[in-house]
Amino acid sequence: MVDYSKWKDIEISDDEDETHPNIDTPSLFRWRHQARVERMEEQRREKEEHEQKKRENLRRLVETRKKIAESESNSTNLESLKKVLAELEAEEKAIKKKEDDLKKKDKQTPWNVDTISEPGFTKTVINTKPPRPKDENLTEEEKEAKMKKFIKDNEKLLKQFGMLRKYEDSKKFLQDHNQLVCEETANYLVIWCINLEMEEKHDLMAHVAHQTICMQYILELSKQLDVDPRACIGSFFAKIQVAEKTYKDSFEDELCQFKARIKKRAEEKIQEAIREQEEEERQARLGPGGLDPVEVYEELPDELKKCFDAQDVPMLQATIAKMPEQEAIYFMNRCIAAGLWVPGKNDEEPTMKENAGSSETKPEANNSNSTDDVD
Repeated sequence: MVDYSKWKDIEISDDEDETHPNIDTPSLFRWRHQARVERMEEQRREKEEHEQKKRENLRRLVETRKKIAESESNSTNLESLKKVLAELEAEEKAIKKKEDDLKKKDKQTPWNVDTISEPGFTKTVINTKPPRPKDENLTEEEKEAKMKKFIKDNEKLLKQFGMLRKYEDSKKFLQDHNQLVCEETANYLVIWCINLEMEEKHDLMAHVAHQTICMQYILELSKQLDVDPRACIGSFFAKIQVAEKTYKDSFEDELCQFKARIKKRAEEKIQEAIREQEEEERQARLGPGGLDPVEVYEELPDELKKCFDAQDVPMLQATIAKMPEQEAIYFMNRCIAAGLWVPGKNDEEPTMKENAGSSETKPEANNSNSTDDVD
């Protein structure tokens, strides 16, 4: 005998229930259908979340059991691992019960036009969207020139897109200016984010970073579909606005990681700029022999430092006279190469740099004493 009971409860949006004359029947049917579609979508999301939770639980169970097997019997964390395993096993039982409830609920759900049958025929539809532009074989100089021209032609529009806040506004803006949907825009926005972070405009950087990730998602979608990025504008914004929690979580996670990378790169560029500035100052300080007076001064013995600090040539001569000859020659030659000591020539008087330990070059002080003993 054939069991016809499963055909008794079939949910139909446009059934022939009597409705009040003042009610718009077609609208009522549409509302019923929309409500049913939303219920089905909710059930689908619930199943997907359950499956994801089930897979994660299984993964953690395998890892924990492996750690317990590898741990020694007297290991300090063995007890904590066993406690975690017990919690995971309890969670596994709860997941199994939830799975049984979902199956029971699914079985009791009335059939409808979308679930009562499977399609009997399929067909292949050729994608007529424009193909994605292939990467051009350009040299680095040509790529740089192309980027500069793109920015020159579109910088105002790029900044406008970076400042938009609503998805609908971004979608319309890109559809109106679809030349912006390209790698050059993503690169420009990344550089802008780094500059904003270096200027400590953190909130503005976070906002532009959001627009950057939107552009990168569009470009990635075009790669997956192998179509022109401009054909993916509507698809991306339609998806992100009604996306499931997992998709939005993935988007937010990518955004957080991107902002972290921007902050790290900004810090690196600041340090690079500081090092370059310090090197420029160091090069400007170099004496006639190519040595840095600050570095040379720091290496001097304390008694020689006192002489340069006091700008006292007789004290310097007396100090040099007390030092071993080779040591005295070594330090004085370095002072000359660094410009800390300028020996006199003929009738010229010797000079000493004032406060040699300073990072700035101070005016030289003249001294009437001879430097023959020092040399």
